[in-house]
Amino acid sequence: MGTKEMTLHRGHLFIISAPSGAGKTTLSRAIRKRFTDMLYSVSYTTRSPRKGEKDGVDYHFISKEAFKKDIETDRWSEWAEVHGNYYGTSAEFIEKGLSSGRDILLDIDVQGTIQILKRHPDSVTVFVLPPSMDTLRQRLEMRGTESKTVLNRRLENAKKEMAHKNLYRHVIVNDQLLSAIEELISIIERYRL
Repeated sequence: MGTKEMTLHRGHLFIISAPSGAGKTTLSRAIRKRFTDMLYSVSYTTRSPRKGEKDGVDYHFISKEAFKKDIETDRWSEWAEVHGNYYGTSAEFIEKGLSSGRDILLDIDVQGTIQILKRHPDSVTVFVLPPSMDTLRQRLEMRGTESKTVLNRRLENAKKEMAHKNLYRHVIVNDQLLSAIEELISIIERYRL
């Protein structure tokens, strides 16, 4: 008898995108709590930490100089300049995780998703919509973290991002948070079976 060969299946890459204030971070946290074996890719950013954010947990905070150097060395699986700051995902983290059979969750913007799909076209993509632009404005105002100018820029960017929702396999409207979480869990479970 020959040696039995084990075939290791590649993991799934789940991507969640949403305009700023639509609930992407809250939904991602719920998914990480529900699927504790799933890897979560902590993005790198050049923006300053918001109150309560921790380096290596919410983001890896690095300088613009370091980020730009890493663009030249092809360190990023995807990267973008958003609202005057750079954001990126480690290519090595994704490849190591998927090739070892682990599922990975990314929460990234539309630009990042377009780049990731070039490398990983079989990614499971989910776009989260706010119930309305008025609701989105209220959510952003309630944060109290941005100036009026930045808030208006985020709303303009939100309209542009929402125009790309058809790029995604799944679209969820985050009107009622618990329902949105359940819908997202259901989508992920279908792929993980």
